[in-house]
Amino acid sequence: MIRVRGARENNLHDVSLEIPKRRLTVFTGVSGSGKSSLVFATIAAESQRMINETYSAFVQGMMPSLARPDVDELEGLTTAIVVGQERLGANPRSTLGTVTDTNALLRLLFSRLGTPSAGPAVAYSFNVPARTASGVMTSSTGEKQIVREAVYHGGMCPRCEGRGTVSDIDLSELIDEDKSLNEGAITVPGYKAGGWSVRFFTESGYLDGDKPVRDYTETERHDLLYRDATKRKIGGANLTYEGLVPQVRRSVLSKDRDALQPHLRAFVDRAVTFVTCPDCAGTRLAEAARASKVRGLSIADACALQISDLAAWVRDLDEPSVAPLVRSLGTLLDKFVEIGLGYLSLDRPSGTLSGGEAQRTKLISHLGSALTDVTYVFDEPTIGLHPHDVRRMNDLLLQLRDKGNTVLVVEHKPETIAIADHVVDLGPGAGSAGGTICFEGTVEDLRRSDTLTGRHLGDRAHLKETPRTRTGALEIRGASTHNLRDVDVDIPLGVLCVVTGVAGSGKSSLIHGSLAGRDDVVVVDQSAIKGSRRSNPATYTGLLDPVRKAFAKANGVKPALFSPNSEGACPTCNGAGVVYTQLGFMDTVATTCEECEGRRFQAAVLEYRLGDQDIAQVLGMSVARAEEFFGSGPARTPAAHTILRRLSDVGLGYLTIGQPLTTLSGGERQRLKLATHLGEPGGVYVLDEPTAGLHLADVDNLLALLDRLVDAGKSVVVIEHHQAVMAHADWIVDLGPGAGHDGGRVVFEGTPADLVARRSTVTGEHLADYVADRGIDRVPERASR
Repeated sequence: MIRVRGARENNLHDVSLEIPKRRLTVFTGVSGSGKSSLVFATIAAESQRMINETYSAFVQGMMPSLARPDVDELEGLTTAIVVGQERLGANPRSTLGTVTDTNALLRLLFSRLGTPSAGPAVAYSFNVPARTASGVMTSSTGEKQIVREAVYHGGMCPRCEGRGTVSDIDLSELIDEDKSLNEGAITVPGYKAGGWSVRFFTESGYLDGDKPVRDYTETERHDLLYRDATKRKIGGANLTYEGLVPQVRRSVLSKDRDALQPHLRAFVDRAVTFVTCPDCAGTRLAEAARASKVRGLSIADACALQISDLAAWVRDLDEPSVAPLVRSLGTLLDKFVEIGLGYLSLDRPSGTLSGGEAQRTKLISHLGSALTDVTYVFDEPTIGLHPHDVRRMNDLLLQLRDKGNTVLVVEHKPETIAIADHVVDLGPGAGSAGGTICFEGTVEDLRRSDTLTGRHLGDRAHLKETPRTRTGALEIRGASTHNLRDVDVDIPLGVLCVVTGVAGSGKSSLIHGSLAGRDDVVVVDQSAIKGSRRSNPATYTGLLDPVRKAFAKANGVKPALFSPNSEGACPTCNGAGVVYTQLGFMDTVATTCEECEGRRFQAAVLEYRLGDQDIAQVLGMSVARAEEFFGSGPARTPAAHTILRRLSDVGLGYLTIGQPLTTLSGGERQRLKLATHLGEPGGVYVLDEPTAGLHLADVDNLLALLDRLVDAGKSVVVIEHHQAVMAHADWIVDLGPGAGHDGGRVVFEGTPADLVARRSTVTGEHLADYVADRGIDRVPERASR
């Protein structure tokens, strides 16, 4: 047994339990009930911390310091391997092949067998440039040698620098020609008139800050926009001056677009056009690497193949000289296929992988591992999986267990709960209303229990008897992004439309590639919300802005006083509420600030009141309490009340508005992002798997919210695998029939009733098995294809 005594991390209420080893244990409960706090922040965190303690003090000093979880006692821990939902790094040069080390094996293969050879393995890497150097080279022993025209191999395309695309910048989006620099001529985010970024130009000696840009000479215009790095004395300091365009390329365009903050992403979309690199045709590789081939394929061709096809190509290689390499590469590629990612290609940018694809990618290294007695910890491994694919994931979890490992899974899907040896249900509610053990036992006992999960475990959705009538359509013609095969489809307006299909069938490619970016379309994707321990729901949703202004107006002072990140912050803890003491390789100690007692504000700021509450008390309110507080009475603030009502609509009424984002669960983060986007103006909402992280009971609340949006005149398009959402739809567009090059086609358009009656697709089969019998035994006349 793994024994937990007195766990109090986040919202856990002194939890104690015993978890059987070498068994599959599933943790259930509503989003925010404490599952992640128990499994990840307590059990897995302590296991990893104790492993780190086995290293020498010297090594620990170079490792991240992990704080001890708030728990009285933990016994029986084994080495924990965490496979979480975090998206893979979005570096612009990072691909599926590089993050899984598959490209490293491929590069070695081509360096040995490629004809003509481009050189060593590094000559096939698009992350390493080719260089020549001359001069004196000093070895590690101090020996000096004169080198002339020494060649250092690398496979990076020199034009796009290994990115596969080149950018063209619209200068009219960088500069307002009618203004001077001091009047705000630079329109790039972060370049504020009077700020240091603009003074950098005006105090360089090259430019006149008061002259309109349209009156600049050719030399001044070049100095402003394109001048190469030059040493100058600016503001009394010796700095490197460079033009605006090189600055933007280095600070913004060198990063992956999906990793940028929303306002920077909007600027990039507005000002920059990315086109495929004409030199390398998007392969990222230099000419020598592209010309080197093995059995007719270059390394770029190999990376562009669907992984299942590449695996077959590798298996057919009969080269005794590299037999161990071919065997290892074939085994690794077969793991992709086994885990259901055979439809991807190795040149797929890692930042474009969905949460479910990223999680399964991380699992690849553990398949076939010889390790036993390991604790594997999974965070909703079925996210992004069609019901058809869930069985395969279940088989993988059971394989890990049967090898003698302990498998802990946080999950909401009934299909995965059903295979558990042991179930732990947390709740009964979320936030402060959760954090206790409601049930421990077998799945059958859970079904008979009176817990929220037990009551909903056997839920089956009913098909909508009278679907809404469309009011129009968004036309998609000739869609060919990724694996789409020249798709033509009409997305109906004024209804709830669900886009389905197995993982990799082309759903996201169709909707994000063809609808995102259109006028009046608001997209809520799967990207993780970003924020530090200083960020909270109030700052993320913009709620704190009207709250600060309301406090400032009521007390006749500046709004900045009511921000823990600005003038009102406690000077001792800088507005953090806690003081962190670094102890080298030992645990970092966090103690409540004695000055502000954890309230984060100066004592003078807490004297100001709105209604009968100070700012710290307001940030300590739940969303429901704050909605009531700002909805009427002396504290009435319509702007704040509107945001709070949206948070309540997505089921976050229990959440504390000042709670750090780092303590929120995956489902809470998903709904927080949804609430934020609901405030954006638009007539069409596109939601990408909104049920991710939601308990069975919360899905009903989500469906009610979608109905309210449609009834209010909006059009809602949902990419979803959950059968309850499919059954609730007015219209379904099903893609397939398979994944990768076996998909990319529309295999059905019609109502859920049509889909169930026909059972003509994989989705139709699973939806028919899921829904309650409604007596649908005839095929309606509506056409499907």
